[in-house]
Amino acid sequence: MKKTALVIMAAGIGSRFGKGIKQLAPVGPNGEIIMEYSIYDALEAGFNKVVFIIRKDIEEEFHRIIGKKIAAVSEVEYVFQDLDDLPKGYEKPAGRTKPWGTGHAVLSAKRVLSEPFAVINADDYYGKEAYVKVHDYLIQEQEEDGRLHICMAGFRLGNTLSDNGAVTRGICRIEDGRLSGVTETHNIYKSPSGAQAQLEDGSFKELDIKSLVSMNMWGLTPAFMEILEKGFEEFLLNMEKDELKKEYLLPELIDSLLRSGRACVEVLETKDTWFGVTYQEDKAAVAAAFGDLIQRGVYPKNLYEQA
Repeated sequence: MKKTALVIMAAGIGSRFGKGIKQLAPVGPNGEIIMEYSIYDALEAGFNKVVFIIRKDIEEEFHRIIGKKIAAVSEVEYVFQDLDDLPKGYEKPAGRTKPWGTGHAVLSAKRVLSEPFAVINADDYYGKEAYVKVHDYLIQEQEEDGRLHICMAGFRLGNTLSDNGAVTRGICRIEDGRLSGVTETHNIYKSPSGAQAQLEDGSFKELDIKSLVSMNMWGLTPAFMEILEKGFEEFLLNMEKDELKKEYLLPELIDSLLRSGRACVEVLETKDTWFGVTYQEDKAAVAAAFGDLIQRGVYPKNLYEQA
């Protein structure tokens, strides 16, 4: 069996969530967190290694709540996303407190990845279909044409909105089933007509709820890590000293690779409904959603009872 890894970005601060660590917020009947369901789906789809990207300050709590359970059912690696983890010759700007972004998070896992891997957010529930499609793509042989061949799970925008506030989504441009570009779109709200984004001037732009969006679920390869590493150095080189919140983001890097013709990204559409804990108010709805999935037999009541 070809080895594939699930990389979980769990180091984010979650400024909109409020008190507590949103990645560790209990939502299942026995206190399960969203990651536990994600890992369950990934292992079921054929992934056989889990890589947690966390912050050093949550390590002990992370091990207690989820780490020990998963170590009993899968190979597990831990890496830490750290503001001071920078290429030689660079230093963290004075006053910088915000993490460097999803690109930097994944880069921190380079030393433990030698196999194809999927990347997900810790606090997003993606459904079962996406894991199967991404895994099946990763174990296929890809065309050798000088381009990087990777994939992305594409979700319908209308299936990814929160009832409790704005979200950010990478809205995709697709040609012949392949990604041609990603537009990171902020302040997307549910609206009477479906969805709309609030622009910087305060006006609103209507969005098509059937358009596919990136939820940061990518199927990547070890070769991508080399590009990611070089891209981070370029990001730092071009960053102004006063840009204390600018982030190195996966969708933006991949968009630049597409525009330069260096990558081919296959979009794997899933019709599953996303849900996640962006705001404290989301917890009750997410818990109810998992309760319904358990009642319908999608998940057992005790996910890792054997652990």
